[in-house]
Parts: sequence; structure tokens; C-alpha cells
Amino acid sequence: MANETTLRRTVGQALAHYLAVQYSEFEGERRRLIPGVWGIFGHGNVAGFGQALQEYGDRLDLPLYRPQNEQGQVHAAAAFARHADRLATFACTASVGPGSTNMITGAALATINRLPVLLLPSDIFANRIPDPVLQQLEHPSEHDVSVNDAFRPVSRFYTRISRPEQLLHALPEAMRVLTDPAETGAVTISLPEDVQAEAYDWPRAFFEPRTWRIRRPVPEPDAITEAVQHLRSARNPIIIAGGGVKYAHASDALARLAERHAIPIVETQAGKGAVPWDHPTNLGSVGTLGTIPGNTFAESADVVLAIGTRLSDFTTASRSILPAGATLLHVNVSAMDAFKMQGVPIVADAKHALTTLDAALGVAPLQGAASRRAALDEARATWHALVDDITAPRGGEGVTQPEVLGITQEVFGGDAVVINAAGSMPGDLVRLWRPTDPRAYHVEYGFSCMGYEIPAGIGVRMAEPDPQRPVVTLIGDGSYLMMNSELVTAVAEGLDLTLIVVDNHGFQSIHGLQRSCGTPTFGVELRHRDASSGHLDGNPVAIDFTAHATAMGANAVFTRDADAFRSALTSARGARGVQVIVVETQPDARAGSYGIGAWWDVPIAETSDQASVQEARAKYVEALEGQVRYR
Repeated sequence: MANETTLRRTVGQALAHYLAVQYSEFEGERRRLIPGVWGIFGHGNVAGFGQALQEYGDRLDLPLYRPQNEQGQVHAAAAFARHADRLATFACTASVGPGSTNMITGAALATINRLPVLLLPSDIFANRIPDPVLQQLEHPSEHDVSVNDAFRPVSRFYTRISRPEQLLHALPEAMRVLTDPAETGAVTISLPEDVQAEAYDWPRAFFEPRTWRIRRPVPEPDAITEAVQHLRSARNPIIIAGGGVKYAHASDALARLAERHAIPIVETQAGKGAVPWDHPTNLGSVGTLGTIPGNTFAESADVVLAIGTRLSDFTTASRSILPAGATLLHVNVSAMDAFKMQGVPIVADAKHALTTLDAALGVAPLQGAASRRAALDEARATWHALVDDITAPRGGEGVTQPEVLGITQEVFGGDAVVINAAGSMPGDLVRLWRPTDPRAYHVEYGFSCMGYEIPAGIGVRMAEPDPQRPVVTLIGDGSYLMMNSELVTAVAEGLDLTLIVVDNHGFQSIHGLQRSCGTPTFGVELRHRDASSGHLDGNPVAIDFTAHATAMGANAVFTRDADAFRSALTSARGARGVQVIVVETQPDARAGSYGIGAWWDVPIAETSDQASVQEARAKYVEALEGQVRYR
């Protein structure tokens, strides 16, 4: 029985009370760690955690947000967390069975991108009396296995609460992982349906407010000394800026160090915008989706200072862009990442590492700084003149994708938050978009998850403190068809969001890749099945995206030329609510057609009767010779 030291509550109620008093702290700023809950109710959670939110949500200032799809709610939470610099996120609740497994894709995205999300999937009865319960998967030899075990490989922390008191230890550990910059990702607490409704006498101390200070390790002196030695001997150093620069608020420190020593900065997808596009050392992206100057300087680098990056295959062009003999200095808060590619590991917070490194190098510029500065000025001027040309309106019917970006940048500017995730758009954006600050570029490319874009727009809009700052989501027609239901959520919440739907009649990014691999067009475009061939190579399927978006409650218009598109964007910028601009584009006109970028390791069929595949295989084998197999 509850007394002055205990509080009798159900597991669901205790969970709500606990989440409401958790805080994060970073650089002196304290904020709610879990400001609300996303959820769709079913029999697995409506009478448990759902009941708790209904009774106590208002009192605890723990509001419920209702999506249309459980995957979408996790994407919204992850996007919110990213835009909040990982200092806050949402809890996501779902019912037993498909409601919970719908969240697995979102969990993978969050964990791969090192983004904190708290997932609360409902589970089968812990007492196993209703067995099998509705939506239960029966395993013939492991009765304690449920579909929720599928969360294990995509979660950084996973536990199942089969007794109420287990929550006392599980929740603090969950909060620790959510707020640890090296370990964060999807945190999954599986909640059996019956346990959620069980009462327990909880220690009142469990519900005392707790502040989780974000861990910021300082670099080891020996690692800094070694890094300084390599940088002082370097003739062609470069810096690879990853997302860790943004999360550590290290942009100013990076800009100072790079400018003082004239070290070129190249960017990953997550790191783009870490320094403004017009910073004198910023050469844009690197690797498979790299700019011409970014890749040119990377190919001749002798010392590479990688900061806050996972060094994915796109960044390293499948380990072909960085010279085999180059020394890698790897600053990362995660030891797993810092030790990659046999580099010099500097396991530290990016801001602390850059500040310490800058002080150790001193005020005198590194050798060759003057000549590098001149080369940087020339390379940047040439590149941005090319960007202006690529994105300039061409006229005629059917705009190109680079034109779409150029006109969007013209209307909204580089301070708008631009969002994307999949298709050919990430490649064009990372090369051509010009963000003015770290939060102005939001492209999810760790998982490159189709369907992320619309819920991400919701999450970003909710996290953005400036209500006047535009949030612009760019999405291909294929991705739109996968997760358009969250338009309803944005409309219901009264959010101001601009959505640009690029209609190019199917998955043209993969279509281009398919043909580059020697395979003739097959199964990637959005076409009718042809009666004579039996294949999906008939006429394009005509989809009225404008009518669809309108039916979902958005304000939508269709455009197919530059002037109409510009006019629609201009109207959308000053409008309230969800604005959808559908723009028909030329299927093959992307920045990739300008010969920009580097190799990507996509294996080609070793045997084939088709000459085009045989030719592509020969080129692939030749390209493998430039791949650094071990470093």
C-alpha cells in the first residue's frame, strides 16, 4: 500500500510520471528530454500506457501526438532529435503485433544515424494465460520469443519488462543511452500488455526530476601531440566534417582552425552546413557524391582530419578517394568510429578536440597555407560558377531537378531547413544546395529511407524554435507514395510546412544506376504492365499527386515549367498550413549527368549473356584496382 515513501501506480502510469521529469543539459542549457509521446493505440496499449497518458498527460505536460503510421512516428521523433542536436526526443508507443513491428524500420534509421528515440512496443502477455493472444507469433520451441525480438539488432538498448519492478532499473539505463553521444540510437523497452496495467508501490524518489548531462570527453594529450606532428608535416591536409561537428556545436571552432591554416573542408551528408557554404575553405561534399574541388583536393591529400564522421562508403567513394598513403586523424566521440581505417584515434568531443588542437598548433599558419589559400579561392570560384550554371533555369517544358533546387534556393534562401532522404535528390542537394547554418540542411543518408521525408518535416517543424523559419521537404514521387499518410498528421497539427513533390515517373535514381550496371530498364519506373510483353514497360502510370494531396487536407498546386514553379513557391512561402507543390521534371536531368562525383562499389554480375552487362563488369573490375582494401 502506498505511503509517504511510495506511490502506487500502474506500470504505464509510472512510465509517464518518470518520463515527464527527465532533462538533458548541454553547455548550460537544461531542457525536457522527452517532451511528448507519439502513439497509435490498439488492444496492446490503449488500456495500459494509453490510459496513463489520458489520465495524467495534461498534469505531467506530456502531450500525445497521433500519426497515421507507426513507422512515420519514429521518423518524426528521429528528425526532431536531430534538429534538436540530440538533446531531446519523443517516446513512441504502439500496440501488439503489426503496430510494433511497423516501428522497426524507424528504429534502424535512428540507430544507424546515431539519433535518440525511445520506443515502447507493446508485447504479448507476460503471464501467458491468453496464449496465443490476438496478433501473437507462436514459436514452436521458444515460448518467450515474440515479434518484438526483431528490435534487438536495430536497437542500442533493448529490454522486456516482465515484472513491474524491472522498470526501476531499465528506465535509468534507457535514459543513459539516449543521452550518451557515443551510444545513442533507438532505445526499446518492450511492454507486455498485462504488465502495463499492473500496479506497484513505486519509491517516490524514482519520480524526482533528474538531469542527464551530455558526456563530452576531452582528447588525450598524446593523441593531440601525434596529430599536431602529422599536421605540421602535411603539405596537402584536408578536413572531413561529419555530423559530430554539428552535435558538439563545434562549427565556430572548425571554421577558425580551417581558415587560420587554409585547410580545405569537405563535407559528409550529415556534416553539410557545419560551416556556411561561403566559408573560404569550404569545398562542399566529398566521395561518391562529391563536388569537383572536394574530390580533387581529397585525391591529393596526405593528412586527413576526419571529425565526427562514420566514414561511410559514399564519403570515401567505397575507399577509393583517399590515397592509400594518407595519414588519417580521426576525431570521434565513439571509439568504434575513431579507430576505423587504421587512423590515429582521438576519442573526444569534436569541440573540445578542435579547440585543443587549434591551441596546440599555435597562431602561425601551417606550411603551404598561402598557396593553399590561393588554390582554394580559385577552386571555389570555379565550382560555384558551375553550380550557378547547373541550377539556372533552362526554359521549355519540364524543368530539371537541378533547376528545382536552384529556384527553391532563390525563393527560400539558404536559411530554410531543407529535408530529404532518398533517390537522386540527396546527390544533387549535397553538391548544389547552399546552407547558411548547421540546421539548414537535413538529409537522412545513413539509412537513406524512402518515406522519411514527410514525417521528418513534421519533426523538424516541431523542433525548430523560430516559427518564421521555413521548413521545406523535397520528396520524389516514389517516396511520396510510400509515406504520404503523414500529410494528414501535419494538417491535423496545423503545421506550416512546404512539400515539393518531384514527379519524374518512378525511381529514376535506381533507374540510372540500373543502366550504369549494364542492365536494361526493368521494374524501376512507374509504368503499366504491357499486355504484349507481360512486363512493367507500358505507358507511365498517371498519378494526380495534386488531387491526392488536396484530398489529404493540404493546399496543392501542379507545375511543369520554371516560372509556374517559382510562382507557386513564392505563394507557399508566405502561406500558413501545409503547402504542396508538385513539379514535373525531366527524368534523366540530374546533376550526376554533369560528370560530377566518384566511384561507388556496386558489384556487377560476373556472368551474363548481355553485352552491356559484360562491358559494365569489365569496367567494374578495372575500378576495383583503385580501391584501398586495407588501411
